Amino acid sequence: KSTGGSRGTRKSSLSNRLLYLISVLIWGSTWFAIEFQLGNVAPEVSIVYRYVIAAALLFAWCFARGMNMRYGPRDHLRFAAMGILMFGLNYVFAYRAQVHITSALSAITFSTMLWMNIINTRIFFGVRAGWKVLLGAGLGIAGIVVLFGPQVGELSLDDKILVGCLLAAGGALSASFGNMVSQSAQQRGLPVVQSNAWGMLYGALLTAGVALSGGHPFHFDWSPAYVVSLLYLAVFGSVVAFWAYLTLLGRIGAHKAGYVTVMFPVVALAISTAFEGLVIDASVVIGAGLVIAGNLFVLAKA
Repeated sequence: KSTGGSRGTRKSSLSNRLLYLISVLIWGSTWFAIEFQLGNVAPEVSIVYRYVIAAALLFAWCFARGMNMRYGPRDHLRFAAMGILMFGLNYVFAYRAQVHITSALSAITFSTMLWMNIINTRIFFGVRAGWKVLLGAGLGIAGIVVLFGPQVGELSLDDKILVGCLLAAGGALSASFGNMVSQSAQQRGLPVVQSNAWGMLYGALLTAGVALSGGHPFHFDWSPAYVVSLLYLAVFGSVVAFWAYLTLLGRIGAHKAGYVTVMFPVVALAISTAFEGLVIDASVVIGAGLVIAGNLFVLAKA
């Protein structure tokens, strides 16, 4: 159904860029926030806390605004699939990866989701990525290689690094499949906010099962660093960023929206420059330039 005409199209065109910016800025910073979640509390338990808070906020919002929360069994299967893939396994892999590797290397590995989305969108929806998307994706990955090549080159490819990268890649693959489920759900007319509310609840339940089966105790870390980072991840990294990203995905497709993951490391780099004294050199300038150039191609006419 179309209710907005050309005026609605223009509004969507403007809002798509805002949704993209929100996703990039928030998720680019969450890799740093996750570092404060690792330590006294098992990663799986921290994920449960994160998504219980996020789901509670979304359900409260939906009920306060009188939104429909009743859906049939088939819709709940989609919600459960989203929860398992995007809000459960994705983050179990991601948090566990950062036990073994740095947040920057984890973000770099996760950026391969862009190509996974391009391939999966072709397989599941028959959508061919145009030459601009493919060129932009290539420029983005090349920029990531240039940007972080010096840092990665200093690492020794031992078992710990390999395990961490494999876990991060597993998280990217799980998230990509979750993107496909979300795109399918939106094509069926299922709203993003309610889908996320149910999906995050299912994701939290799944992760709680993983935590219990692994024998992880459900204790809490009341340190300011843990509490603040948990709230940031739940409110902004989950509620706000997933709403922005999945809304964007529904409008322009997962093959284009996935470029968000290539921009993550650039934001992480900016944070490192601001707070950790990272020196700007030629690799940073050239790499960031390639990523931004790729960004322009991928989001052309988005």
